[in-house]
Amino acid sequence: MMEGVFTGGCQCGAVRFRAEKLGRPSICHCRMCQKAVGGFFAALISADQAHLTWTRGQPSLFRSSAKVKRGFCPKCGTPLTYHHPDGVELAIGAFDQPELFEPEVQVNHDKRLPWIDHLFEKRAVAQSLDESLVDSYQHPDHDTAEWPPKDA
Repeated sequence: MMEGVFTGGCQCGAVRFRAEKLGRPSICHCRMCQKAVGGFFAALISADQAHLTWTRGQPSLFRSSAKVKRGFCPKCGTPLTYHHPDGVELAIGAFDQPELFEPEVQVNHDKRLPWIDHLFEKRAVAQSLDESLVDSYQHPDHDTAEWPPKDA
């Protein structure tokens, strides 16, 4: 169990959370998780619901199966939660410091995309877009008193 105060939220800042007790970080390769996050797998960490607080807004929930609901920001669509009969898991990428949560296990490994084991053998190329020229509306990776800023 990881104890401390961990914060995060969606891309637009409409939904923010604070979690104080976290469990096992994992990635899930099942097709439902791929579709839910729009990616190759879902990176999740279990959370103690008694120590999970929504500090701004609330996620909307989608029932993705008879036993599972998935939470997302109702404004920007950022995937945030995976609710199952044993509890809740939070999307690692939604945390302000996702680098703290290295996955320990791969769930549904037999369902992984056939090329995933070789993904990081691909050559790396520099992004052609100068990110300093992008006027980002993304919420910063820390809590804010209000969002969006009044001068935005």
